[in-house]
Amino acid sequence: MAKLFLNLRNVPADEADEVREMLRAHAIDFYETPPSPWGISAGGLWIEDADALARAKVLMAEYQARRRDDARAEQASAEREGRAETFGSLLRDRPVYVVGMLAAMLFIIALTLALPWLLL
Repeated sequence: MAKLFLNLRNVPADEADEVREMLRAHAIDFYETPPSPWGISAGGLWIEDADALARAKVLMAEYQARRRDDARAEQASAEREGRAETFGSLLRDRPVYVVGMLAAMLFIIALTLALPWLLL
């Protein structure tokens, strides 16, 4: 029986493509189910052979470690060069959004704290 190898919900297209290529490069047979039209299922990559699934899991662990290291290096580079998103840069770029979100958070906190006293 086939086992779900990778649920494609919230998986970036480039990552899904790289995983497909990795499986093909290592001659691991898989099939893909498409996402449902109503958004209930996001689709996935399935592997039928148990031995191939074990090999694929090892390859996936190595791939994810590489991808994690690349993402951390990119973030560190962005922080060094001043390109990383900060609260200040977000406030500068989208002031209405930031102030609106802060106001909404404060309203929810105030309501949460005041509501028990108002209902007494």
